[in-house]
Amino acid sequence: MSTPRTVDRAFETALYDTADDALDTAASLLAADPAADAELARRGEEFVATAWRRGWQPADLVRVVRRELDDVHVRLVAALIRAQAPHDRARGPRWAAQLDDLPDAEATAPPRTDRFSHATAVLELYRLLLRLPGLEPLEPLEAGAAGAAPRRGRENRPESRALARIRALLAKAEATGYPEEAEALSAKAQELMARHSVDEALLAARAQGAAASPDTPGACRIGVEPPYEQAKAVLLDAVADANHCRAVWNETFGFSTVVGFEADLEAVELLYTSLLVQAEAAMTKAEAGQRAGGRKRTKTFRQSFLAAYAHRAGTRLRAAAEAATEAATTGAADANLLPVLASREVAVTDRVERMFPQTTTTRLRGAADAAGWTEGTRAADAARVGHHRPLKRG
Repeated sequence: MSTPRTVDRAFETALYDTADDALDTAASLLAADPAADAELARRGEEFVATAWRRGWQPADLVRVVRRELDDVHVRLVAALIRAQAPHDRARGPRWAAQLDDLPDAEATAPPRTDRFSHATAVLELYRLLLRLPGLEPLEPLEAGAAGAAPRRGRENRPESRALARIRALLAKAEATGYPEEAEALSAKAQELMARHSVDEALLAARAQGAAASPDTPGACRIGVEPPYEQAKAVLLDAVADANHCRAVWNETFGFSTVVGFEADLEAVELLYTSLLVQAEAAMTKAEAGQRAGGRKRTKTFRQSFLAAYAHRAGTRLRAAAEAATEAATTGAADANLLPVLASREVAVTDRVERMFPQTTTTRLRGAADAAGWTEGTRAADAARVGHHRPLKRG
């Protein structure tokens, strides 16, 4: 039989008391009462459900635990997320994909350890979960709420042939060892993304004209992992801007919120991930050449390399997207295409301003290595991908 009182006493001691010995005292209480284990796990699932109500998502929770604590805590929170999922409401394919990305149940289970150490890790995790602030909700209205209009997103259709082709092109760009081939493949992928965005805009406009529910911008969070997070956030901002989206960086919790229409969000996720892989591969190769020449400025070289890559990528992505969009609109039979695209831009901007009424801008720091900047610019040219807008912080 579970013993809620033991858990209550442990929580009062460890979660709300900042004394140095509070955690040890609470862990001792739990370790001495095996019957409290089930209640302790149930409370953990409640913490996870509370995080969802505060706007967090599975990937966000795993990310912040990984940043703030250790591997054992990541395993614990992943197990809690899986245990809570059957009791949760349906939240759509993007959420389901995050659940699928959690480790398998066997891998998620915490390693065998003594009861005191296990209780200590659990309490450390719960302390973090208890103190998580609210995040901006990614959906304009809760699913099922009165007046909530369904969006045309992943939940209503399988991946399009265009996105499948884009994915294949980017996979080839990541795999090739030839910069010229990667350049051509990445450029073609961005061209297809721009055309796909135009096609989706036309489909949505026609559906709206047929009295269907209007398409509205959505939002997703994309992790921006250390090291060199600022340069990576600038790269993501450039990719978002080129694909009719807006990105707002949350440095504290290691992600950017990207706002846009569903097809464009999918394109941003694909292209950012691919360019990051290409940038890191090119950086490793360039750094090896620098070391072979007797230079030891590894950290500053990498930081400058990624900063230059992100800076250069922006203008090239934007130019490729604008050229493809212009070609599509010039040959479009629908005279209302330009107003449709303009109205979607306005809708994205409005959504960003409502989600983030207060943002600040920051300038890229630490790009002081001339060799790193030169090599990063060269790599971005090879990837066919910056001028960038000031980075937005939520």
